Amino acid sequence: MAPDLITAATNITNAQGKATKRAFVTFLAGNGDYVKGVVGLAKGLRKVKTMYPLVVAVLPDVPVEHRNILISQGCIVKEIEPVYPPENQTQFAMAYYVINYSKLRIWALEDYDKMIYLDGDIQVFQNIDHLFDLPNNYFYAVKDCFCEASWRHTKQYEIGYCQQCPDKGSKPWRYTGEEENMQREDIKMLVNKWWDVYEDESLDYKEPINANKLTSAILDASGIKFVPAPSAA
Repeated sequence: MAPDLITAATNITNAQGKATKRAFVTFLAGNGDYVKGVVGLAKGLRKVKTMYPLVVAVLPDVPVEHRNILISQGCIVKEIEPVYPPENQTQFAMAYYVINYSKLRIWALEDYDKMIYLDGDIQVFQNIDHLFDLPNNYFYAVKDCFCEASWRHTKQYEIGYCQQCPDKGSKPWRYTGEEENMQREDIKMLVNKWWDVYEDESLDYKEPINANKLTSAILDASGIKFVPAPSAA
């Protein structure tokens, strides 16, 4: 019995160490309703039982009230400074997306070895922790724009919905059913699933069990004394 208990305690400690160097990350700016999306994302990740935290990179204009909401949902809030494109280059950027240059600051979050960026208006419906185990030294991404004619063979192009054109879609928390391209049953189903997660109070953040205390309790049960390692700080 004791060897199994020791193995369990070791696994807990190892998992905690791995989790501190990896994180999901998203971005938030302004005082609008986008904070709802980030809360929904945090609760969705919790529902699929991720072992990794959600870091929210916020611009200085995100109000304290919204930051406190995120912290209460277990998010790690990191303020970043805005990044603006050179003035002589802004004619090539849609005004809506100029603010997204600030996402480049995420590269400066050097507390983590690996991060997975997720937009605040998406939802996860299954655990994706395995993506952290993909080989190092690569930049992984997915295609989210299907406007160009080269994508005319895709369903996304046929529907006319595009991530790069916010006026062609609707955020789940703003959905009314009247938006263009939003009357389809699969869209309604996904919106309902988003609200199910967002409104599920059982998914609200709860203070986790301290790993050292749990490890100590497991080892004490087997008659072995637990001495935590000293801080490296």
